[in-house]
Amino acid sequence: MSRFDEYGEYDAVGLAELIRSGDVTASEVMESAIARTEAVDPVCNCFVTTDFDNARRAARTPGTGPFAGVPFAVKDLWLEWAGAPHSAGTRFTRDMRHETDAPLATAFRRAGLISLGKTNTPEFGITGTTEPARNGPTRNPWNPDYIAGGSSGGSAAAVAAGIVPVAHASDGAGSIRIPAACCGLVGLMPSRGRVERPNKALDVPFSFSRNFIVSRSVRDSAAMLDAVADTSLYGPPAPARDWRSGAELPPGPLRIVASATTPSGRPVDPEIQTAFERSVTLLGDLGHFVEIRDIEADWRRFYRAFGTVGSSQLAADVAELSTLFAREPEDHEFEPLTWRNVRAGRTRTGIEVIEALRELQAFTRQLEAFFTDVDVLLTPVLGTPLPEIGWLDPTAVEPREHDKRSGATFPFTPPFNASGQPAISLPLAEDSRGLPIGMQFVGRFGAELTLLQLATELEAASGWLSRRPALGADT
Repeated sequence: MSRFDEYGEYDAVGLAELIRSGDVTASEVMESAIARTEAVDPVCNCFVTTDFDNARRAARTPGTGPFAGVPFAVKDLWLEWAGAPHSAGTRFTRDMRHETDAPLATAFRRAGLISLGKTNTPEFGITGTTEPARNGPTRNPWNPDYIAGGSSGGSAAAVAAGIVPVAHASDGAGSIRIPAACCGLVGLMPSRGRVERPNKALDVPFSFSRNFIVSRSVRDSAAMLDAVADTSLYGPPAPARDWRSGAELPPGPLRIVASATTPSGRPVDPEIQTAFERSVTLLGDLGHFVEIRDIEADWRRFYRAFGTVGSSQLAADVAELSTLFAREPEDHEFEPLTWRNVRAGRTRTGIEVIEALRELQAFTRQLEAFFTDVDVLLTPVLGTPLPEIGWLDPTAVEPREHDKRSGATFPFTPPFNASGQPAISLPLAEDSRGLPIGMQFVGRFGAELTLLQLATELEAASGWLSRRPALGADT
């Protein structure tokens, strides 16, 4: 079948424009995506299931949405995508299927995106690396010996490898920003309530997790927000103009606070520190006012509360699955880290959960005060260069040691899941091995437009769009 040889040179907006103008057909684009999947996925293990027949069928009549005919991938975690198997990375689910779409799945389809399949995720999305016992590790297209991040690691690897230009991702403690940083991508976590959530997850004010995408270009993330943003009871107001055109406007001089201080007080790796300092310099060169200052918080209390709520939600998810399957999970069906967290969640009392929620609410008010005279906070995404596959393997590393290693590697992302603020990872640097280093920019609640405008400016200044991994080259 005919392919589009320049497929890998275009982002999702660019592909949609070509299809809409008739310069290339959606079928030609889809054949290129399928060929790339077949060439690259045996190395990276991005997908847990593929559905090329339905993708080809959909490409014959791509519709009229803003991304009509653009290949897409769906993270295999909680988002109900009608007809597709759903494992959540665990052996317990045995590939359950949903009969109906979640509202966000409907929005993705209405935008014209065509799914190639479901992408790999750690068990229940728990870890910052995608190495589930059920499906095996997802490997980084920049170097397959290293992690692709988690929990949206399969999606991020698929985008970085050029299989799809954008892919669904979700973030409960860093799971959009971490894999974006690992794979050299743009990873926007919208404000809480900006994008409607899957049916499975609770749409409540304290929910940590948010759904969106990972992309190579800032304009893809802005245009996707136009396509799928919705009004939630708990969400921020819509902007005065569309996200894509708004993102192209200069942000003006911003007041930016920068901090590379980890919650534990341990210094970040020297290569991360150097990348952070260069980012500070770049922001100053662009005319922004940058101040080095830390967030003053009792991080021990914060993480204790965060863990109480998170483990309770996981235990509730497992209880719901047990009811659905009419049986309890057997010991071998969960990984050790999952069992540790589920059992901890089962011991939490209602009083403990409410006290934890109050603690998180107080922390959120503290962040609101911090951002009174601050437009954007800059931190690294990771505290260390990318670990090799196996360093964070939840089946091979004892849970307490896993906590220690994860804390050193991923120290910066969880607070903003609790506060509900938007945050974006941008691929502003690389280490001595040529692997990506991501920087995190956090905005006030509802201020995605500020982050997208700053990201557009940094994209032009840094030239990251021209950098591709070897496995991201045309196949």
